Amino acid sequence: MLRALRHRNFRLLWIGLFVSFTGSFMQLAAILWHVSLLVPPDRKAIALGMVGLVRVLPIIIFSLVSGVAADVLDRRKLMLVTQLGGAMVGSGLAALAFAGVTVVWPIHVLAAVGAAASAFDAPARHALVPMLVPRETLPNAISLNTVMVQIAQVGGPALGGIIIAVGNVGWAYIFNAISFMVVVVALAMMRNVPATERRAGQAADGMSIAAAREGLRFVFRAPMIRSTMLLDFFATFFASATALLPIFAQDILHVGPRGYGWLYAAPAVGASLGSLAMLRFVDDVTRRGPLLLWAVAGYGLATVVFGISTWFWVSFACLAFSGAADAVSMVIRNLVRQLDTPDDMRGRMTGINMVFFMGGPQLGELEAGLVANWFGARLSVVTGGIGCLIATAAIAAATPQLRRYRTGHETVRRADL
Repeated sequence: MLRALRHRNFRLLWIGLFVSFTGSFMQLAAILWHVSLLVPPDRKAIALGMVGLVRVLPIIIFSLVSGVAADVLDRRKLMLVTQLGGAMVGSGLAALAFAGVTVVWPIHVLAAVGAAASAFDAPARHALVPMLVPRETLPNAISLNTVMVQIAQVGGPALGGIIIAVGNVGWAYIFNAISFMVVVVALAMMRNVPATERRAGQAADGMSIAAAREGLRFVFRAPMIRSTMLLDFFATFFASATALLPIFAQDILHVGPRGYGWLYAAPAVGASLGSLAMLRFVDDVTRRGPLLLWAVAGYGLATVVFGISTWFWVSFACLAFSGAADAVSMVIRNLVRQLDTPDDMRGRMTGINMVFFMGGPQLGELEAGLVANWFGARLSVVTGGIGCLIATAAIAAATPQLRRYRTGHETVRRADL
C-alpha cells in the first residue's frame, strides 16, 4: 500500500506536500475567520464570498499560461519559485494580522496573489509526480496523494481553529509560511530528477500562444481526458450542497451549530475512507471506466437523498457517501489523465483541468444559492443531484471509450497532437 514511498524523491515530495497542504487548508480557514472579524454583520456574507472569488479568478486567468510553463520549464525549479511565493504570502498575511489591520482589501489582495502562485504550482506538481515513480507505481502514488490531501483537509482547519482560539490568527499564517519552506527543502534534497520527455524530433515550443493552443487541441481531441474533465465539472456544478449546509442544519434538520459542524465534516470523513480504500484496491480495479461512472452517479444519487432526508444521521451518511464516491472518482480521473497524457503535455493538461476543477464547485455554489433563493434549499439540492445523474448518463452515452476503459488500455494518442 505504501510502495510509492520507497522512491526517495516521491517520498520527499509527499512528506513536504502533506505539511504544506495542512498549512494551506489552515490558512484558508484563518482567512475566512479573519475577514469575518473585520466587517459588520450586514457585509459579512459579501466579504466572505469575495474570498472565493479572488481565489478562483487568478486560477482561471493563468490556467493556460501556467500549464505551458510547467511543460517548457524545469518543473522542480518552478515549484521552488511558487512555494517561496506562497511562503511570502503567508508571511504578509501574518504581518497584517499582528499589525491589527482594520480593512479587508489587503487580505483579499494577498489571497489573490496566493491563488496566482497556486495556479502555477499545481500543473508543475501534478506533472512532476509521474517523473518520480515508475509507471506501474503511478496508481499507488496518486492514491497516496489523494489520502494525503484528504487528511490535510480535515486536520488543517481543525489545527487552525485551535491556534486561533489560543492566540492571534497571525500564528496560523506563520504556520502556513513555514509549511511552504518544508516543500522547498524537500525539492532541494531531490536527486537525479529526469527532464521532461519530448516527442521524437521536436524541441520545446517555449512560452508561446502556439504551445497553449497545442495543449487545448490535445485535451479536446482526447475523448478520455475530455470526458473526465466534463464529469468533474458537471458533478460539482449540479451536486454541490456545501453552500446550503447552514440552511439544512438550521431550518430543515434543526441540529444547530454542533450538527452543522458534523455535516460540514461528513464529506471529508467519507473522502478519507474512500481514499484509503483506493490505496488498497486501486491496482485490483480493472474496469476503471465503469467504476468512474458509477462513482459519479453515486455522488449524484447521494445528493438527491440528502436533499430529501429529514433525519440527521441519514443526511450525515449521504454526505459521507458523497465524499467517498468523490474520492474514488478523483483517483480514477487523475490516473486516466496522467496515463493518457504524454509527459510534455501534462502541465498544459493540468492547467486546463484547473478551470473545470475550480470552476465547477464555485459556479455550482452560485447556482445552488440562486435556485434555493427562488424555490427552496431542498429543491435546489434534489434537482442538482438529478442534474448530476443526467449529465453522467449523457457523457457515458457520448463516450463509449470511457465505458470500455480497462486496466492496460492506457494509450497516448500522439497522432492527436
